[in-house]
Amino acid sequence: MSSSGSSGDAYAETLAVFDRRDDPAEPLTTPEVVNSLDAARRTVYKRLEKLASNGELKTKKTGANARVWWRSHPNEGSSVNATNIHATPTLSNAERTVIEKILEASPISIVVVEPSGQISFANQRAEETLELERDEITSRTYRQPEWKIYYDDGTPVSEDEHPVTRVLKTKEPDYGFEHWIDLPSGTERWLSSNSAPVLSKDGEVEYIVVGFEDTTQLKEREDKLTSDKRRVLELSSKQLFTPLLDVADGDMRIDVDEVVRLQDGSALKYITGRSISAKELIDVFGQLYGVEDTQLLQSSAGECRVEVHVEAPTISLVFAELGGQVKSLFQTNGAAGPLLTAEVPGDVESRTAVQAARKVYPDIRLESQELQYSPRLLYDIVEDVLTERQFTSLRTAYYGGYFETPRKSTGDELAERLGITRQTFNQHLRLAEETVLEQLFDVSGKAAR
Repeated sequence: MSSSGSSGDAYAETLAVFDRRDDPAEPLTTPEVVNSLDAARRTVYKRLEKLASNGELKTKKTGANARVWWRSHPNEGSSVNATNIHATPTLSNAERTVIEKILEASPISIVVVEPSGQISFANQRAEETLELERDEITSRTYRQPEWKIYYDDGTPVSEDEHPVTRVLKTKEPDYGFEHWIDLPSGTERWLSSNSAPVLSKDGEVEYIVVGFEDTTQLKEREDKLTSDKRRVLELSSKQLFTPLLDVADGDMRIDVDEVVRLQDGSALKYITGRSISAKELIDVFGQLYGVEDTQLLQSSAGECRVEVHVEAPTISLVFAELGGQVKSLFQTNGAAGPLLTAEVPGDVESRTAVQAARKVYPDIRLESQELQYSPRLLYDIVEDVLTERQFTSLRTAYYGGYFETPRKSTGDELAERLGITRQTFNQHLRLAEETVLEQLFDVSGKAAR
């Protein structure tokens, strides 16, 4: 081993602990070596690891919190075998040393898990990634709750869903598992892992090799790149859909056309139901938490529109707070179950949205998500140039059926909904209309010529 000066003396001193024994190949635990040296446990452990990586010591995990070390000799003979230390007969000491060096030099974090679930090896990169010392990692099983690993939506990864469990069951590799983990420092780190089995001649799992990389920076870069995109989520919740399933059978769809927030903190939701009667739709929303009242706007064969006045907290207002919106609730025969679709800005994490939604429906679960590009259209421009009251009046008039013939809501009704006078409503609406037309003809039109 190429060590010099005081460092070389320290390694020599550590080796001397074994050489002074009658049988240098007799295993010693880490505490036993520490007790023989005037050095800290962590310092001694690092020396032992270095000596093992250079082939001058060998090591083996022997229990939940124990590791033994023993002196390597060119001719180990029966003395090592008598210690019941596992060795691979097809590899020489030199070959094993090369493999250990390769694992240590790997830029990818690597741990080895035994069929019992015990972690028997971790390289230096794994220590850095997990912010744990090696003996802390190898004192655990992969199943222990201390790992605190979660899916994208914040749901804990259960033992049955863990990739190592899947590899043990299927004896097949499991690639591309993405999750985040709580680190000892209190921060979160995103990881992407690949797990593969090492099989015996009989086809049984001897070890599972898990390689994982820190993808936190990639995740942050993705968030920046998705700031002009929308994240579309599909969610399920038995609590949310129970009233719906009580009144509707078969295919059915409820679209949330718009949510207009009012100054008192409540909101008006404009709903279109398809394959559900107006009475069924009103009955459904009458059972949902936070609904103050409903008003039928239109009803025809196979379709109806209603206005729903809701108080916070509701699922629609939760998504509105995140800069997104609930899009629809639908049920299709043969599907896994009814789903709610919602969207949030691309830089809002899906787990953030799910955790917020669980404040209203604790059993809500993320079923799927997709990023969709959302270009800056006239809607965004109009929203920027209108005052909040003008934009609220315009949206309420449009979705309330004020511009339809015949009108579904009168100006007096809409003004009352907004808590303003008819004259103020008309003023806001007229200015909003003028601004929209100005953007369409004066600004966009001139730019197009």
